[in-house]
Amino acid sequence: MEHAGFDLAMIGLLALVCQWLAWQLKLPAILMLLVAGIAAGPVTGLLDPDAMFGDLLFPLVSLAVAVILFEGSLTLDFRELGGHGRTVRRLVTWGALITAVIGTVAAHLLLSLSWEMASVLGALLVVTGPTVVLPMLQTLGARQHLTQILRWEGILIDPVGAIGAVLVYEYVALGSGSTGAATHTLVLFGKTALIGFGLGVGGGYLWGLVLRRHWLPRQLHSFGTLMMMLTLFSISNLLFHESGLLTVTVMGAWLANMRGVPTRPIIEFKETLSVLLISGLFILLAARLTVEQLALLGWPAWAFLFVLVGVARPLMVWVCTLGSHLNLREKALLAFISPRGIVAAATASLFSLRLEEIGMPGAEMLVPVTFLVIISTVVGQSLLSRPLADWLGVRRPSPDGVLIIGANPVARQVGQQLRASGVSVVLTDSNWDAIQEAKALGLTTYYGDPLSEHAAQHLELSNIGYLLPLSPYRELNDLAALHFEHLLGRDRVFRLAVDEGRSANRPHGQALSHLPLLFGRDVTFARLSRLVAEGGEVQRIHFGEKCRLDKQRRRHAGRWLPLLSIGQSGRVRLATAESGVAPKRGDTLVSLIFADSPALDEPLMS
Repeated sequence: MEHAGFDLAMIGLLALVCQWLAWQLKLPAILMLLVAGIAAGPVTGLLDPDAMFGDLLFPLVSLAVAVILFEGSLTLDFRELGGHGRTVRRLVTWGALITAVIGTVAAHLLLSLSWEMASVLGALLVVTGPTVVLPMLQTLGARQHLTQILRWEGILIDPVGAIGAVLVYEYVALGSGSTGAATHTLVLFGKTALIGFGLGVGGGYLWGLVLRRHWLPRQLHSFGTLMMMLTLFSISNLLFHESGLLTVTVMGAWLANMRGVPTRPIIEFKETLSVLLISGLFILLAARLTVEQLALLGWPAWAFLFVLVGVARPLMVWVCTLGSHLNLREKALLAFISPRGIVAAATASLFSLRLEEIGMPGAEMLVPVTFLVIISTVVGQSLLSRPLADWLGVRRPSPDGVLIIGANPVARQVGQQLRASGVSVVLTDSNWDAIQEAKALGLTTYYGDPLSEHAAQHLELSNIGYLLPLSPYRELNDLAALHFEHLLGRDRVFRLAVDEGRSANRPHGQALSHLPLLFGRDVTFARLSRLVAEGGEVQRIHFGEKCRLDKQRRRHAGRWLPLLSIGQSGRVRLATAESGVAPKRGDTLVSLIFADSPALDEPLMS
């Protein structure tokens, strides 16, 4: 037992190193995890999951995949499916079907799999998923509408593709154990669908009532949801073997679309759990690969990969973008980007275990072919998508939008003036009332924790180039600066001054010391908030031919605070303690005018 405990601890440590490397290299974590698992398993023989877990391996993998599928379906809001354009809807419906059909035919002809096994593989490899697409989009810098299409396709295809893959698997698994009669197979499949959808919808509705009416303390919502999901998964499998995956997927989708159910805290809890499960799971699954399985990856497997990414993806993009506003170069970029991810790897491993157990010929091909597709698409597209976008001329200029941490009165006034000057601005806050007030002013908002995995999927950053930490919570400002520095760059992320008496106890002070100090050394959030509460206003002044900065200074006699300037091209320059702002002719200056300063109701001309 002690040895097994040490092995588990080492797997956890290896997973942490993989996650850190992925963060440093701005690559999807799944790539590092799979490479580490292959190195620890078939390459060196240091890790043998079957010997470590024995008969517990299949139940553990099954439970982990259930959690992953449940979390994915918990994000499937059908209103989003209908609200992101005809192209996205086509990609996640007809596009998924086209990919599955072509993948099935290619697997049958090239890999010599039976039609049943080929259909499972084809259905598995439909899913891309946000965990692999979003990191790629953050470094790609494609035009906004292309980023939106790829982003929402990745988010929505995750649960939609998972449901399709589970249904195909259920049909094949049931058919393989039947007497061969199509009618008998359809009856068994109908039973699985009835139990899966019945328990999923019924359990989702009843648990949704518990959450909506607060019959359970809020601190138990996430834990209770996890336990209820696993209970329904187990009951479903007891009623009919392997129907549990369908049950939890349907349950998650039902909760996500049931009115008044607070799912966001549950999603945030599942994020932490999923990182733990996914990290360990993929190292173990990759380590189960054998040299014999890797030897199966000859030219037919590479030919299958080429058909999947070189034929199926371009064809489905062409069909799904018919009649759209996209030009040929934009369609080419969409056709190139389709990395496979976590759902494909997890479900392939689980399905392979089960199908090998029941003696399905060709089941041993599922995992190595799936991992080949994942590694090839993630590596190839991560390295080549940006040069391709440059060559096609579909990258956008360096973004100048502003993400403001906070939706309080100070943040709202700054956001209003930025928006009025034509700058993209997003305010984020976990205070619902503040978010509603910002929305009433016409500002774009995100409600929730900007550092969460949910924010990584739903917080639109394609136009964001700068971070303004204007939250009253010092810890949140600091953590946001550390987080977004990695995404936006050191010269585009700023820190806010804190009171001298509190700066000594600032946990992240040393890590933030290299970042520019926003507005000034004595400009704390408390000071900004007090000035606004006393009647100060954030205003903007356009500098024409005769409007001079020295005239502005004399007019307000030290009763103003320049915050930022906006050039004619839309470029934002923020005032810092190290360098203020010096607006040029044609620029717009945004400043905080103190309450007892003269009103700006007449032209500032010399």
